[in-house]
Amino acid sequence: MKTHLTKVSSNKKTGPIPVTTSSRATCPDSCALKRNGCYADNYHLGMHWDKVTKGERGLSWEDFLAEIKALPRHQLWRHNQAGDLAGVGDSLDVFKLAELTKANKGKNGFTYTHKKPTERNLKAIRAANGGGFTVNLSANNLAHADKIAAYGVPVVAVIPEDSPKKQRTKNGRLVITCPAQLSDKINCARCGLCANADRDYIIGFPAHGTAKKKANIIARSAA
Repeated sequence: MKTHLTKVSSNKKTGPIPVTTSSRATCPDSCALKRNGCYADNYHLGMHWDKVTKGERGLSWEDFLAEIKALPRHQLWRHNQAGDLAGVGDSLDVFKLAELTKANKGKNGFTYTHKKPTERNLKAIRAANGGGFTVNLSANNLAHADKIAAYGVPVVAVIPEDSPKKQRTKNGRLVITCPAQLSDKINCARCGLCANADRDYIIGFPAHGTAKKKANIIARSAA
């Protein structure tokens, strides 16, 4: 499987930072949004994602790591605007995650994962966060976020599109809506909240994209 690196993103929400795309095969079947409201299925990104999945675009893993190592010091970059961490489906390749964490040393990379928080996966994810590569666990909704936040790693969640700027989960955890979803003047390049592994709040992403109706249903569900 190949991994594509866009060194300067043209996406208004991320801003002009490096972003990557991984094969669809990396996405776990357990993800409630898989082919069911995922924003990455949007027309242009979805077409690009398909080409990466087919191997028509992208780099070998070794070449990809070399490109990450070559990024400027302190560079903020987003891994997987589409796709998940290395490993097919629900399987996490912990060795490749360790390699990526090492390649990111001195940079400011961050990503999200729907891989199951098994004991083995959590150990690898905690090591990545401790090593400077921020891996956020992705929750389907706030009820789900309450459950996985107990693992002590950063969490993001899909929230209804009409959500307030700030709210609390049922268990009292603070949820801050992604600033880039609230203002066209803010993007990932200017924000960087998702790259902060030590934060004590959940970041909420309002349902968006061409399939946001499906995403809204998932965001409003109780589990």
